[in-house]
Amino acid sequence: NSSESHNCAKSILTSDRLQIVVTLSEFFNETWEAANCANCLMNSSEGLSNSTVEFLDLFNKSLTCFEHNLQGQTIYLSPNNYTEVCKNCNETYKKLNDLYNNLQRMNRQGGESGHSAHLCIDVEDAMNITRKLWSRTFNCSVPCSDTVPVIAVSSFILFLPIVFYLSSFLHSKQKKRILILPKRIQSNASLVNIQEKYS
Repeated sequence: NSSESHNCAKSILTSDRLQIVVTLSEFFNETWEAANCANCLMNSSEGLSNSTVEFLDLFNKSLTCFEHNLQGQTIYLSPNNYTEVCKNCNETYKKLNDLYNNLQRMNRQGGESGHSAHLCIDVEDAMNITRKLWSRTFNCSVPCSDTVPVIAVSSFILFLPIVFYLSSFLHSKQKKRILILPKRIQSNASLVNIQEKYS
């Protein structure tokens, strides 16, 4: 009976004490939502979105570049000189990082998937792996372009008190203290002598 099919399915799924099918279904649905998997797919979920395909392609190119420039050296040996990796893979890494930042910006506005949230876990994990390799393992660092302005502003702020006190010292009038000696009251004997002279 079609009217009873839903109840029949429910009774079959929940017939065991653990309700294993329902538990597994809820687990996979929650994992799918928590990992934001829908954000890697097209609106109709037909396949990966164009931006995700482009990102994964650049990610694979970055890893290939890292492996190619290591020239047989193992990563976990004592710290080696990875200047070849940093120099030769800089362009690929920069493109991957820029694309990731653009995807984050687009995703906040709804993006290709139509879901406004975090990027899917595959993209975020891939970028985390690449950044960890780039900064920690290979110790490649891109010099910050804001360094010079920050140093200039910090120096200016540090010298402001010195300039203030110096200018206040130079522009204030240095008054010399003039000591005024108090007039002493003459003794009674001298007053008597004065009076005798005039009388």
